[in-house]
Amino acid sequence: MEQEHFDVVIVGAGVSGIGAACHLRRRCPGKTFAILEAREAIGGTWDLFRYPGIRSDSDMHTFGYNFKPWRAAKAIADGPSIRAYVQEAADEHDVMPHIRFRQRVLAASWSTAQALWTVQIAGADGSEYTLTCRFLFMCSGYYSYREGYLPEFPGIEQFGGPVVHPQAWPEDLDYAGKQVAVIGSGATAMTLVPAMAAEAAKVTMIQRSPTYVVSRPAEDAIANWLGRWLPQRLAYALTRWKNVWFQQYFYKRTRVAPAAVKAKLLGLVRQHLGPDYDVDKHFTPAYNPWDQRLCLIPDADLFKAIRAGKAAVVTEEIAGIAPDGVRLASGETVPADILVTATGLNLAILGDVRLSVDGKPVSLPDTVNYKGIMFSDVPNLANVFGYVNASWTLRADITCEYVCRLLKRMDQLEMRQCTARLREADRDMALQPWIVGFTPGYMARAMHLFPKQGNRDPWRNTQNYPLDRKMARRGPLEDGALTFSNPVGAAHGEEVRQPARKAA
Repeated sequence: MEQEHFDVVIVGAGVSGIGAACHLRRRCPGKTFAILEAREAIGGTWDLFRYPGIRSDSDMHTFGYNFKPWRAAKAIADGPSIRAYVQEAADEHDVMPHIRFRQRVLAASWSTAQALWTVQIAGADGSEYTLTCRFLFMCSGYYSYREGYLPEFPGIEQFGGPVVHPQAWPEDLDYAGKQVAVIGSGATAMTLVPAMAAEAAKVTMIQRSPTYVVSRPAEDAIANWLGRWLPQRLAYALTRWKNVWFQQYFYKRTRVAPAAVKAKLLGLVRQHLGPDYDVDKHFTPAYNPWDQRLCLIPDADLFKAIRAGKAAVVTEEIAGIAPDGVRLASGETVPADILVTATGLNLAILGDVRLSVDGKPVSLPDTVNYKGIMFSDVPNLANVFGYVNASWTLRADITCEYVCRLLKRMDQLEMRQCTARLREADRDMALQPWIVGFTPGYMARAMHLFPKQGNRDPWRNTQNYPLDRKMARRGPLEDGALTFSNPVGAAHGEEVRQPARKAA
């Protein structure tokens, strides 16, 4: 049987993977590609997570694709609406025929001699096979779909009711009229509590320490007004830039004036919960704003549930789990019929795909990030990793645009390989973690598994949308660090570099 081959293989059919395919269809229409998706549906996160209230924690005018306007009135959208949006994008760009479902990528090996990736795949029936591609585009997100993170809670096995992790939510869970305890203080917990409180007798969120919480209207009044008076794409573009500007401004304020931002955020919480609520205990973190991600709640739904007595927040260490609830360090027990462990994620770097280059295994922590997209000495591979301080898709779009530029430039140069390599002057530069200044537990637990970043361009992972956008669209491709080699027709087994032509 002849080996199947593609110009590009995209790993993952979530928001990033579908976006990558759409960008390829728009910008590189002559390229052949396949999308390998381990699950049975597109949508990634938004298909996997089915817990009550699942929604975006970014506005959809920046979380949406730059080529497809978000049309719905609600800017803070629910999971089904986001899945429908991603499906629309796939249908509009005829992406669905290129997706192969229930195909898990196990490993990928690069051959310089052939200028090819050989991708090892486990099919739907468990059998393994391979295909080849010129370029490997990793769009699998950054956390494991197999299971969420669950710390040890003494006695949890004796709990008398259901124990549910949001990543594996059962469709038939009945919580109407029940006492529910939600362990956690992140975005998932903040979403679950008000959503479940609508039907449950009471929902108690138990947190070891507080998180910054900010309320915004679910609908963007300016966006909806612009949409009534301007062409759709223009209204979307203006709203997108308005929100990008605000995100950037707010993030910079947290870096230069954290005390003032903290006071403002806590003041807003006090306005919602009233003077008698203990905001200092339950909503005042020990860290500065954006050292960890802020939790966005639409239309103050969490605060409304608390004020209505349908939800409560308990801030205390957990001593263990009892048959009838959660035992606190103080000796008190939070009664519960259902226990929800919204305790976080396990990260999976590049989807846990094993990489090798010319027979040598790649150790990602020993590589250096290149422009937040590629890794040193790993040819013809790009990875989508979004922003921690803004919407994920802003970075995904940028990465896709850059990859399309790169593929076109390789064709112009008649080169089959592009590789980011540390220049001699870069070899002694100070290295830093992949993400700096962002310290949530799920990142801290796995940061040692990520590539490093340098302290100067092009080896920084800037987490800065305006800078990255300029780099992706107008920055030079031939910058002395990214090398183009392996000319079409080169002798078998020999990597030949060609002097750079005029920069693209």
